[in-house]
Amino acid sequence: MTAIEILQKYWGYQAFRPLQEDIIASVLEGKDSLALLPTGGGKSICFQVPAMVKEGICIVVSPLIALMKDQVENLKAKGIEAIAIYAGMGKREIDILLDNCIYGKVKFLYLSPERLLSELVQVRISYMNVNLIAVDEAHCISQWGYDFRPPYQQLAKLREIHPQVPVLALTATATAFVREDIVAKLEMKDPQVFIKSFARDNLSYVVFGNEDKYKKLIDICRNVKGTGLVYVRNRRETAEVANFLNRNQIRADYYHAGLERDIRFQKQEDWKQNKTRIMVATNAFGMGIDKTDVRTVVHLDLPESLEAYYQEAGRAGRDEKRSYAVLLANQSDIMGLESRHLDSFPSPDEIRKIYHYLGNYFQLAFGAGEGLTFSFDLADFCKRFNISVLKTISGLKFLEHDGYLTLSESVFLPSRMMFIASHEDIYRFQIENKTYDGIIKTILRSHGGAFDGFVKINESDLAKRTGLAYRDVVALLNKLQSIELLTYIPQTDQPQLQYIRSRVDMDHFDLDVKYLGLRKEILHKQINAVVKYALSHICRSIQLLEYFDEQNASKCGVCDVCLAERRVENQSQLSEEIEFEIISLLQQEAQMLDDLVMNIKNGAENERIEIIRELLDAGKIKTDGKKYYL
Repeated sequence: MTAIEILQKYWGYQAFRPLQEDIIASVLEGKDSLALLPTGGGKSICFQVPAMVKEGICIVVSPLIALMKDQVENLKAKGIEAIAIYAGMGKREIDILLDNCIYGKVKFLYLSPERLLSELVQVRISYMNVNLIAVDEAHCISQWGYDFRPPYQQLAKLREIHPQVPVLALTATATAFVREDIVAKLEMKDPQVFIKSFARDNLSYVVFGNEDKYKKLIDICRNVKGTGLVYVRNRRETAEVANFLNRNQIRADYYHAGLERDIRFQKQEDWKQNKTRIMVATNAFGMGIDKTDVRTVVHLDLPESLEAYYQEAGRAGRDEKRSYAVLLANQSDIMGLESRHLDSFPSPDEIRKIYHYLGNYFQLAFGAGEGLTFSFDLADFCKRFNISVLKTISGLKFLEHDGYLTLSESVFLPSRMMFIASHEDIYRFQIENKTYDGIIKTILRSHGGAFDGFVKINESDLAKRTGLAYRDVVALLNKLQSIELLTYIPQTDQPQLQYIRSRVDMDHFDLDVKYLGLRKEILHKQINAVVKYALSHICRSIQLLEYFDEQNASKCGVCDVCLAERRVENQSQLSEEIEFEIISLLQQEAQMLDDLVMNIKNGAENERIEIIRELLDAGKIKTDGKKYYL
């Protein structure tokens, strides 16, 4: 099938969006390509469609596990075979999935960049018939990018394994410098570069410097109809702001990664279906959510970078209808942004301490830990060792960069199990151990494929079916695992921390101090760009476009700066018209003030009186105390 036939059959669209067809044609010609499409520009279709046209499997690298899982589920719903491999999966589980990619009919293999560090993954990829390597959120590969992810720098290894396979890098936000860095780091050969303008004609960017931000938020929600997103800095604020909106008769809810998975899912669905009008969230919310009719995105706090702001604000108005991206930023916010991020920047000594504390936290001996993965409770870790959360997050990124460990984002992974003994051994065990017979029978009835690969299980459901208590089900599964009849992986929704190399003592701990200085310099530039955007009286759209190296852009005409300029121009024009009327009337005859004000047609009464005063002060008209004359 051709690309357009695949688009129509699987996605139901009759035509491609701007640039999509050009990007797909480049990929099908076997060329390396870099595509910059704004949020909502349809990046995934640019690699999914050509991969369907060609024989073989497409490898997709993405830093966001939640986004990978969503895309895999969406492809499966279309009848397209896809799998994802990410942190938190066991070695045997990964082994089976990779086998399916080599010998099965899998069309898409989604990988988090951390997985590419594994020799097991690299060896298996070498046996696959790969037709395309797609790198999503490609700005993460550049240390100059706003969301640098050190494991992304391992992606060149894919090129070594499959040197003839084309690479497609996709991102919504990258300056010219970052674009050059992406091309270099991915070792692209004569890349075709496709850039859709960052301009969003239907999006009105607004900055308000109000001290009372909550009052302004109420005004925005009441004046702009439709659904909206409100971004705040931390989890505590999400509930506070949502409760405040509800008290003011605005239907709102809150969302953050710390909520239970089922609750998060329900809140998300209620908002997507417009049962909830305003969602107050941390920036974890919104990525990959396909909701086109968001009318407002409000930031109650200054973002860390203009890249992050553009991406988050861009979730408004994806249906091309008039929408608003509002930033509420006063002087104390600006001071807070500068101090918060610079104060949270860790020193070399603090990074060493974080690494040392991690070893103690996981009870790892020196020389142990290589390849081990742990569920990581960041809040508990920081509380136990009395260290700053922000400094710890920054410190972990530097430890990633220097190859000590990797850390995935928080994501829900359901419980999984697989029988590793034969059918005969399991049957024999059931006869000899009646205690386990009920749970084994229930699993076999519910999950027929449990001998072939890992299957998702629900311990609560098993408890209901067997009549056992939840804790007894878990105990039985753990016991069956200990005697090597099955492998059981309990559910988790915590980030996964993996040691890339064995724990080293402090005498052998090396840190790239030069890189530390570079990142601090980049952070300074990003913060300065945000502050400049908030304070400047230049068209907001022009500022954003110039930041992304789009020069000579026209004024948008709809941001707060452009609208203020238009008001001034209109006021000036009105003043000229009133002045002309006054002179014309007084040329005919002298007039009493009340008569003169009443005879003027333009402007409000106070505006007419103000112009009369100005003409008197300038000596253009005179008065004898009763009448006005030339």
